[in-house]
Parts: sequence; structure tokens; C-alpha cells
Amino acid sequence: MATRPATSLRMRILIVEDNQKMARFLQQGLQEAGYRTSWAPDVAQARDHLFEGEYDLAVLDLMLPDEDGLVVCRELRRQKSALPILVLSALSAIDEKVAALDAGADDYLTKPFDFDELLARVRALLRRGQGQEGSTLRHADVEMDLLGRKVTRDGEPVALTKKEFSLLEYLMRHPERVLSRAQIGEHVWEMDFANTSNVIDVYIGLLRRKIDRDFEPKLIHTVIGQGYYFGTEPPAH
Repeated sequence: MATRPATSLRMRILIVEDNQKMARFLQQGLQEAGYRTSWAPDVAQARDHLFEGEYDLAVLDLMLPDEDGLVVCRELRRQKSALPILVLSALSAIDEKVAALDAGADDYLTKPFDFDELLARVRALLRRGQGQEGSTLRHADVEMDLLGRKVTRDGEPVALTKKEFSLLEYLMRHPERVLSRAQIGEHVWEMDFANTSNVIDVYIGLLRRKIDRDFEPKLIHTVIGQGYYFGTEPPAH
């Protein structure tokens, strides 16, 4: 059995495919390779998934029941999204491939296909995305060194536990946006938290003491009934 990449365990892939049998095949293979997957059978549900969740890659069919799959490519690129898109389609003509790439797709694989080749293309696209991202996150006066696992605020080092680091990383990857407790639980702890669990709230409190207590402006804000927000100004109610 091939060794799954260590980074794959947190990678989420959206499969946009109307053929249920094909979608199940893709989900099973990608999950066995260590990726987490979601499925959308049409463009409308793909929009819902992409709006509500965070994904690292999309595998996109073109011939969907409600709209052409290229609509998804164009909309994402208009929104300045850098989400890697792998088109997986039975359409094999050169002009179809050119149209998909021009619409914003990053790669194109025709059906029928070899699953090992699909996995190789997925790995290549994810590596490319990580390379574009860089090794440092910055927001306001907070700087996070992803490789050295170090954090500073206003130039002063901030000592964080592994889980606090992961929580801050997720917040910094989504600044100026309200993140629900469900989103935080799924991406940082990779599990669902019951509404009665206060684990996330406890860790937010710990992180606030280290990131916000001795600094201005405050960056971690509670949005009552919605979740948490990372930014220099609290969101408007």
C-alpha cells in the first residue's frame, strides 16, 4: 500500500459529479488516499459547498444537469479564488480542453482515466497551491512562520501550544470573516463538536490571553450566535 502524504489528512476535496456511481468511486479512492471529500451533484450544490466550507481542491465534471461546469470555474476566478480545479470530463476534444483551461481550470483529465494518474495530478495541484501560499502568514502585526512554527505580535515572540498554533493558523487564513464553531471544530480538531461542548471557547480564551491581552488593537472577536472573527475591526452587526 502506498504511503499517504502527511499533509493529505487535512486536505478537503470537493467532487462535483452528477453520476452517483462515479462520485462514490472517486470519494472512496480519495478517502483511501487520506483526503476528506464532499460531493455535489450539480452546480447549485457546488456553489453551496464552496460558499459554506473551505476546500483545498475541486474535481469538476463539465456536463452537469443544471449548468455547464465551466460556470463554477469562471465564478471562482471572478472572485479571485485560487482554489485548484481539476476538470474530469468525458469531453475529449481539444477545444473543450482549451475552453476549460481558459475559464480557469488548472488541469484537465478525460474519462475513462487511470486512478493513479488522477491521484498524481491531485498531489501536483495541491503542491502547487502550497507553494503559492508561502511559508509565512501575516495579518495586522501578527506574523506566523509556518515552517519554524513561530509566532510574533508587534515583533514580540508568542509561545503557543500545538493546538493553539493550529487554531491561530485557521483564523489567520480566514481574516475579516465570521467563522462558526462548527467550521473551527471541523478544520482544527477534524471533528464535530456538540453544541454543549466548550472546548473551542476554552481555546479561544487561551489564545486571546496570548495574542490580545497585552496588545492593541484586539484581533479575536466574538460574534454572538455566529462564531468568531479575526481582524482589526469587529464585524458590523
